[in-house]
Amino acid sequence: MPHEKIDATRLHVLPLGQRTSYIDIEREACDPDAPAADAGRAGARIDALAEHIRHARRRGASVMLTYGAHLIKNGAGPLLRRLIEHGWVTHLATQGAGVIHDWEFAYQGLSSESVRDNAPVGRFGTWDETGRWINLAVIAGAAAGLGLGESAGKLIAEQGLTLPDPEALRKQIADDPTDDLTGARADLLWTMRRFGLAGGRLSVPHPHRNRSVLACAFERHVPLTVHVGIGYDIIANHPMHHGGAIGRASLTDARIFASCVDKLSGGVYLSIGSAIMSPQVFEKAFSAANNLRQQQGKPFIQDHHMAIVDLQDGGGWDWSQGEPPKTNPAYYLRFCKTFARMGGSLDYIQCDNRVLLANLIDRLRGTDAQAGQA
Repeated sequence: MPHEKIDATRLHVLPLGQRTSYIDIEREACDPDAPAADAGRAGARIDALAEHIRHARRRGASVMLTYGAHLIKNGAGPLLRRLIEHGWVTHLATQGAGVIHDWEFAYQGLSSESVRDNAPVGRFGTWDETGRWINLAVIAGAAAGLGLGESAGKLIAEQGLTLPDPEALRKQIADDPTDDLTGARADLLWTMRRFGLAGGRLSVPHPHRNRSVLACAFERHVPLTVHVGIGYDIIANHPMHHGGAIGRASLTDARIFASCVDKLSGGVYLSIGSAIMSPQVFEKAFSAANNLRQQQGKPFIQDHHMAIVDLQDGGGWDWSQGEPPKTNPAYYLRFCKTFARMGGSLDYIQCDNRVLLANLIDRLRGTDAQAGQA
């Protein structure tokens, strides 16, 4: 028998403008043209990373950058945008919170709320605009076959959504019920009827969209994939949240991610501040890509370089030498151990994420990143 569950359609949401938000992107945004802070002992490692990226781009290999949400909260979005604009990265990936902070900055210039103050009184994450527009963008995007990252980037870059006519959508479903997108289209049709949405253009201004990494990736046709867990993110606390659509869009992104991993021979995988999602998603995509390569008679992915960046000390272990024994506490640091098992070369860089990116941009400045692109 089914277990009891809450009725999420009864959740009471509040205007985003009523929330106390703690980070102003116009005040915190990093300037990619400003002199980079001293990277200290990490400097030599950043030099080596920049050279790996140059080498990868010259040979047309992937340069993938996966990041946690704090990179966006810390105001480093403009640094990521610079890497995208100059062709130094070919793929970006984040998790759900990375989308939420990016979207809120683009929409109102502010993000970040107090969990301590809001969760005990039932207000944490119950903000209408954040939940409404991100969820609706993903539901509509999934019905068009888009991934979660592209759906959100399209919303910001185009400052709105265009929904199909409900009757035309119903007919499309009825005419071809076995189409790959039929389930996603049914999700969209249900949402439009449940929430009284007509077809046509929905304008959603994003006055700070020039700060958005999602919008920049969408406009530059660079894949930015989003790898979510159902119930992880505040948009789950909105009546419009649809797990089916979230799952479909994130699965599309997982497949796109694996396609980029397939081009990683001679390339670079850079993981910044993502201790759980990045290693877990990477190892599955790495295996899937090699599975298909074996069937196609291609060599397995090789000669790739992985750089892992975090503020933790890496357990005091030199990860370039492989993983430590189980008796060493560093063995249990998943964000390093997984990558040590993926072949290639590995470097762990203990550094503030903003300092690392600013110094990396300094070192890459002037590099003809487009030379290796087909």
